Amino acid sequence: MVETQWPRWAQDLSEKYYSGAYVQFVLHDNVHDLVPLRQEFVSLKEFLQKGLFGQRQIVFDYDRGGGLSFSTNEMQADFRSALSGYDSFHGTNYAGGLPRNPDGVMNILDNYLRLRLLDNRKIAFSISFAETVAPAGNMQSLSPEDRNALVILKRWAQNPAFLKQDVTICLIAENLLELNQGIIQHPGVASVSIPLPDAPERLEFIEWQLRQTPLPEGSDVSPLVLAALTSGLKRLQLQGLLAHAHHNKAPLTAKELGRRKREMIEAESGGMLEFVQTRFTLANVSGSAAAKQMLSDAATAIRAGRSDVVPMGYVLCGPVGTGKTFLATCFAGDVGIPAVVLKNFRSMWQGQTEANLQRVLALLQAMSPIMVIVDEADAQLGDRSSGGDSGVSGRVFAQIAQFMGNTENRGKVVWFLLTCRPDLLPVDLKRQGRAEEHLALFYPDTDEDRMAMLRAMMKKTGVALASPEVEKLFLEKAGTMSGADIEAILVRASMKSALEKETAVDAADLTYVLEDFIPPSYPAEIEMQTLIAVSECTRRSLLPEKYRHMEREELGRRLAELKMLVGE
Repeated sequence: MVETQWPRWAQDLSEKYYSGAYVQFVLHDNVHDLVPLRQEFVSLKEFLQKGLFGQRQIVFDYDRGGGLSFSTNEMQADFRSALSGYDSFHGTNYAGGLPRNPDGVMNILDNYLRLRLLDNRKIAFSISFAETVAPAGNMQSLSPEDRNALVILKRWAQNPAFLKQDVTICLIAENLLELNQGIIQHPGVASVSIPLPDAPERLEFIEWQLRQTPLPEGSDVSPLVLAALTSGLKRLQLQGLLAHAHHNKAPLTAKELGRRKREMIEAESGGMLEFVQTRFTLANVSGSAAAKQMLSDAATAIRAGRSDVVPMGYVLCGPVGTGKTFLATCFAGDVGIPAVVLKNFRSMWQGQTEANLQRVLALLQAMSPIMVIVDEADAQLGDRSSGGDSGVSGRVFAQIAQFMGNTENRGKVVWFLLTCRPDLLPVDLKRQGRAEEHLALFYPDTDEDRMAMLRAMMKKTGVALASPEVEKLFLEKAGTMSGADIEAILVRASMKSALEKETAVDAADLTYVLEDFIPPSYPAEIEMQTLIAVSECTRRSLLPEKYRHMEREELGRRLAELKMLVGE
């Protein structure tokens, strides 16, 4: 049934078929891409009809919009002949046009299949966009025609005549969660995932495509480099990329390739992934020396290919304004692998949230090694609770927890969960084997730390101070401020300086802004977030001296008082 050079997923389907336990298969994930078939690349539908099922006597495809399409004219003629006989017997006129509703078509197909099985015909067919024929949802929420179609599919999956004779049915759906669970969980149905192409598969396709649309002069990427830099892209996207460069005589450079890839991935994810582009590295981070060193060591290990020693993920915690997002962004600038921010993937439509997340996780797997930043992680990732949202939070949690806990992704998909309330993160996500290192960040509490923070923020904002005396003035008047507060003060002082047509911020500018600045004041909340970070931190060396030997009993008592104070 399967040639050895065919894709691994096709070999997997073949093994399941020859086990004799399955008639029906669900093909999902990368189903709208090109597939290799005898020295060329074709659509999945053509691969099934001409390749996988090329020796069958009856091969066809059905989709709700396009109707039936047979592999050959002879097969089409055979169906029309059978349909005329059906019309004669039942007094119908389906030869003049099939019903528009799927269950009507499938009832006709059911009769046709039983008729041809009497002739010992070998039959294979696919149902494209199967989620439109058997959509997700419980039986009560489905329309009568969808319920009828679902019943027919289930009947086919356990039909002993189909099992005995050579019949194969493939349901094609891009996202498994959009297909009815009654089909997916049926014991007579096997699911087969079609993954995005890996580097060797991309290289094979790129070399084939370049023979037809060679890159123009001035391009500086070889096929090997192209294959290495295009992780996460489909063959169709690669085809478009190379054809665009060829037909428009636009040289394809590494920089242009990176830009186009970012656009394609962000579009493919539906805006749920955003690439991190930064000019900063860990050298731009002030304070937090122990945390910087830990992340620097991890970056060195990743660049050296030692993924086995890299943590599965990190929780960056601490009160608001301590630079959690900036630290993660600086690590992205150091590590040498792509970094993305996971955006809001939740939807108001039933089942769409889980489908969105499944698509995102498949992209992350294909793009590895990659770093994933989740801001406000306690709100984004959900928990086991399913109250009030029909179980969406619980299902989202299960998907993420399973993916994060896959040890094969160690050093390949590195998670950064950013939150000022790590206590609200589910324990299962922040345990060892998932986001296992908890790095706590705090406000600068010494003059040395405040000066380092000031200079880091000057470098980040590009604000210049007129003299070292202005720096000393800052220390005298600033008091205890967060990094976000210091950044805001520098920006305000720089605006005042620019309006006065000065080249640098002088003492008068800084004094005016410091005296005018009123930082947001939430002392109880800030203290609570600080102590939560202390309690969550997994390394004593990351804690400020005053918290290093704080008794856990005292810490718990004070946290309980603060939570009562803020109304929790």
